[in-house]
Amino acid sequence: MLARSAQGLYWMGRYLERAEHLCRLLRLQTEALVDRPIREIHFGWSRIYRSMNRQPPGGSLDFSGSDDFTLADSYTLADDLTFERINPGSVWNCFAQGRENARQMRHCISAEMWTCLNLTYLRLQNLEVFDIWRPSPESFYAETAGNIDTFIGVAEATMYRDEGWSFMQLGRYIERSQLSVSLLLAQLDEEKLTDEETDEDWASLLRVRHAIEAYNRTYSVEVHPNQVLDLLVTDPLLPSSLCRCLDIAASELASIGHGPNAPASGAAQRLAGRMVALINYDWPDREDHRALLEQVSKYCRELHDLVTATYFDYSAEDSPVR
Repeated sequence: MLARSAQGLYWMGRYLERAEHLCRLLRLQTEALVDRPIREIHFGWSRIYRSMNRQPPGGSLDFSGSDDFTLADSYTLADDLTFERINPGSVWNCFAQGRENARQMRHCISAEMWTCLNLTYLRLQNLEVFDIWRPSPESFYAETAGNIDTFIGVAEATMYRDEGWSFMQLGRYIERSQLSVSLLLAQLDEEKLTDEETDEDWASLLRVRHAIEAYNRTYSVEVHPNQVLDLLVTDPLLPSSLCRCLDIAASELASIGHGPNAPASGAAQRLAGRMVALINYDWPDREDHRALLEQVSKYCRELHDLVTATYFDYSAEDSPVR
């Protein structure tokens, strides 16, 4: 496969995964505005911005304790995370970048995939935060996340299983791994900063990862932070668990095979295996889970760099002769 095509599909997967993840967070956050305590709303916004490593508008999150000001601040924050064009991580920008990569790679994806993606893009193109805030912002985020899930389902049903499929999946699961680790680290950091720890903060994390039912079946309705971490990191049956994401990323990387840059290719394969082993074998025996998550986060960034060097930005001299 041409490096340009592989790169476009890889980034399409990453951008759409990022947009869907942020929609899930914002849906949960806007639902909380209806009846949750102000402290919990503040915790949710802080967790989102910390996980994105982004400063909120104004530079800090200061809630006065008034419901009116909380709603006004939430309106501004939702606009920044959803429609702000100068925020590269906003839902609008991530979806637009994913769609642009798909447009350039139309020869590599099915017609049904393009139609599904383009219809959602046309719906989003001229929307502003005012358009979604008055009727129901949570419905907008649920619908947008559902549209991306539909696109993934259409891809599962219609996309040819060549290297293009593997590059799209590799992008999705490297991105999902990074987002999962960032969210868990943000959760742990925010817990340290708050004076009052509540089970709802951890229950909301389970809802974001579609894991509340799995947690109730595995443990009970009573939420314990260590059990939440164990489930979200090590459960191989949970679609959004970290171990499953890393397993799939390593599998897709192996199916693609070695690239033109042989040293980087071998290093990428070894690093992917090391990350899987870190979760499967080191996590149960270590107590410094935060340090381990930071190590996985560092490895995810390194894996992305190695994938780029192996398949996208390699020297022409390393390219195989055909």
